[in-house]
Amino acid sequence: MGNTDSKIDFRVAVVQLTSRSQQIESNDESFWDQFWSDKISSVQDIFALVPAAEIRALREELPSNLATLCNKLVDRLQVAAENSCQTQRDQTAAINCVRLLTRLLPYIFEEPEWRGFFWSDIPTGQQQTTSNGEYTNKPPLAERLLQTLADLLFCPDFTVSSKKKKGPDNPEDIHTIDSCEYIWEAGVGFSQSPVHTPSNDKNRTEILKLLLVCFSETIYMNPTAELHSHSNKWLTYFTSGHNRQTLPLFTSLINIVFSYDPVGYLPYNYLLFTDTREPLVEVAAQLLCITLDHSSTSILADQAPLSPTNQLSSGDDCPNLFVNYLSRIHRDDDFSILLKGFCRLLNNPLIQTYLPGSCKKIGFYQELLILFWKFCDRNKKFLYYVLKSTEVLDVLVPILYYLNDARSDTSKTGLMHIGVFILLLLSGERNFGVRLNKPYITRVPMDIPVFTGTHADLLIIVFHKIIVSAHQRLQPLYDCLLTIIVNISPYLKTLSMVTSNKLIHLLEAFSSPWFLFAASENHHLVFFLLEAFNNLIQYQFDGNASLIYTIIRKRQVFFALSNLATDTQTISKLSSKSFASNSLLKSSPDKSEKKQNFFHTNSKSNLDESATGQREQLITGTINNAMITTLAETPSIHKMTERTLAASPNLDDNQHLHSSTDNEISPNATQPSSPTSQHGGTISNQNYQSDSGIWSPTSQWVQSWKGKLPLQTIMRVLQVLVPQVEKICMDRGLTDESEIIRFLQHGTLVGLLPVPHPILIRKYQPNTGTVMWFRTYMWGVIYLRNVDPPIWYDTDVKLFEIQRL
Repeated sequence: MGNTDSKIDFRVAVVQLTSRSQQIESNDESFWDQFWSDKISSVQDIFALVPAAEIRALREELPSNLATLCNKLVDRLQVAAENSCQTQRDQTAAINCVRLLTRLLPYIFEEPEWRGFFWSDIPTGQQQTTSNGEYTNKPPLAERLLQTLADLLFCPDFTVSSKKKKGPDNPEDIHTIDSCEYIWEAGVGFSQSPVHTPSNDKNRTEILKLLLVCFSETIYMNPTAELHSHSNKWLTYFTSGHNRQTLPLFTSLINIVFSYDPVGYLPYNYLLFTDTREPLVEVAAQLLCITLDHSSTSILADQAPLSPTNQLSSGDDCPNLFVNYLSRIHRDDDFSILLKGFCRLLNNPLIQTYLPGSCKKIGFYQELLILFWKFCDRNKKFLYYVLKSTEVLDVLVPILYYLNDARSDTSKTGLMHIGVFILLLLSGERNFGVRLNKPYITRVPMDIPVFTGTHADLLIIVFHKIIVSAHQRLQPLYDCLLTIIVNISPYLKTLSMVTSNKLIHLLEAFSSPWFLFAASENHHLVFFLLEAFNNLIQYQFDGNASLIYTIIRKRQVFFALSNLATDTQTISKLSSKSFASNSLLKSSPDKSEKKQNFFHTNSKSNLDESATGQREQLITGTINNAMITTLAETPSIHKMTERTLAASPNLDDNQHLHSSTDNEISPNATQPSSPTSQHGGTISNQNYQSDSGIWSPTSQWVQSWKGKLPLQTIMRVLQVLVPQVEKICMDRGLTDESEIIRFLQHGTLVGLLPVPHPILIRKYQPNTGTVMWFRTYMWGVIYLRNVDPPIWYDTDVKLFEIQRL
């Protein structure tokens, strides 16, 4: 009953604040104290007792009361921090101020006129005075709030365990302690294991959520390059040298995430004990994603190593110290901690036991994938460590699992993209392709064909499944998927028969005339696949007898490509949809209608839609099947990658290659999602548009790329081997394919093939498109993951759209 009365008193104070027609005096301490007293016991109470409509009414009708409330909340937080939260009263006041600011800030950010309030100068009458009565400059409200929150995250007996005996004679001053001695968990740069106190975890979680809210001003801005060229002041200050807690906080966030083990030692442990650590780990991962996103400055690779005693000032190479510290991690022991943490957490949802539901499953794997991308992108030494370690396959398998699981779910399009982007980044390095030759033994539950082979087989089979059975929103990923296959193809020693059939099936589908003629960029998919076949033949012929056999068996596909019609009448006939549906459904190995959907992803209606240049309505996640958020436009492959010679140390060679090969065999600038782009080797699509503005294939267009199809190597293989295989089949009466494959294994094409072409790798390169995509996706995930309480729900978000199912 008493608790109910306390909530009623708090509610009465809220009503008084929003209903009075005149300003409430700032010196009415008895009134303001009601907002952070012990009347409120949870953040859910704050959200229930302070409705959104009343916050907006307060903002519009009584702005002075809202301004005074914000000032009072920050002042009370400062007082608690200055007292080191030594009393229960201070701790309760601090945490309730945090909760109330978490509720108010989104409604301040959604109104453009209010965004500068926290950064405005303090009025003269409210400034601090010296002993002589002179006014001193008081920092803006935002700076005071951010520094106070950072200090509170290392407050003994509030957010960290005290290292001294408790009592009035042994107080620990938050301003004199060395925060680097109070890092939250052992791991990178810190070897001590602090005492685990659940109440500290809860307080850290609430403060970190308020920091997330402080940085969320970004989501109330339109997704345009002009707006996002201006830095987020909250993030700029917090990640700069002005924040004295950057190093211990960065280290604490890293270690709290990558030391977390959700499984533990007892089955069903999560049902027996309340896990206060998982909410903290989740919000810590989200805060790391945000702080590592905020940097437009390049990171130098040869920066000094990271140590707790070597904190940078704001004048170093990168103004974002979080990014700076990440780029300077260099010890193998630290990399091992990070990689093992990634592997343990990413594989957690895949765990299978004999006791159903005995292991706790985490839900923040999307944040982990974003972090993995940022770690690899910001710290190349970590990327190379991952690639030289066999554990890279323990990252690959869960990514493929997520891709396969999400391929048919339109609410997980963002997850599909981040998984493919990571594999694109890894595939640009030779070691990744080499590692894929390891046999795939551990079976993860995936609805894919049974096969015996390597991790490369698993990757290609999953990619095939994505293309043939996924929804149409994944069309922009086709070129990324095939680029990954091209990048790894020179290093794949043995492909299984199942995988070989899948690759040929993709070529058969993409090279069908009606698909080629359906859109101006579709032929690039054929170039990618032919380049992959050429790499396998030229560099890994000896171990890929199954692939060679499949090429021989399906040689008509290559002959048809070589003899592709270029006259206007035939092109018109082949490009008609009725002819396509009748012919291809009969010739495709997969008869099910579902698996034919991907042949229709480039229909003219879809092309028209993509040509408008509007934001793609791609969907990134769900909460209780109720909400989804949209994503920014997917960058094209030619903007995301640049072509380089594999293992070429000479930069000049790479630059020459990039400029001289644009018009050759396999065009680099492929942009299936944007049919109006121009690039080397392709004539402008505008030349092939009808008067109505709809693109249509012409004889001139087909001739512009048909002669560049890299068919010479494959045709030479067929010219040499087909007669040999036919002869041995007739002479020995062979009907078993295993006998033919055995014959091919002992054959050789030395001296018969064209001179091997140089290995071309398409490496990821940073670009504004992926920066915007990641920012939109990241904030969409954070928006949807924070529903208890629903921090940003029903506010006027502009960065993405929220769609309710």
